[in-house]
Amino acid sequence: MAYFCFHAFDKPGVLDTRLALRDTHRAFLRNHGHPLTVHVGGPLLNADGQMHGSMLVIEAETKAVVEAFLAQDEYMKAGIFASYTLEQFNWGLGQPEARNG
Repeated sequence: MAYFCFHAFDKPGVLDTRLALRDTHRAFLRNHGHPLTVHVGGPLLNADGQMHGSMLVIEAETKAVVEAFLAQDEYMKAGIFASYTLEQFNWGLGQPEARNG
């Protein structure tokens, strides 16, 4: 298994859409039926404390599995992101295995 970091910034003017979809988005991250685990997630905040993006750390076999998962998320389907990256992540500090051991 590998870790992946998803880092996204919202398009201008989509905060109302983000807020309307937030409960569905959060439920999907927890209960999805995909062969992966979302370990860390949360909104990115601008200088005013307003949500303006997302960050997730996901464990999966391949990047393609993560891409298929993200494509089903309400935020992605609604097109709220202006840009995003999905990169393999080498989790060094605070790994889940280290916390459980």
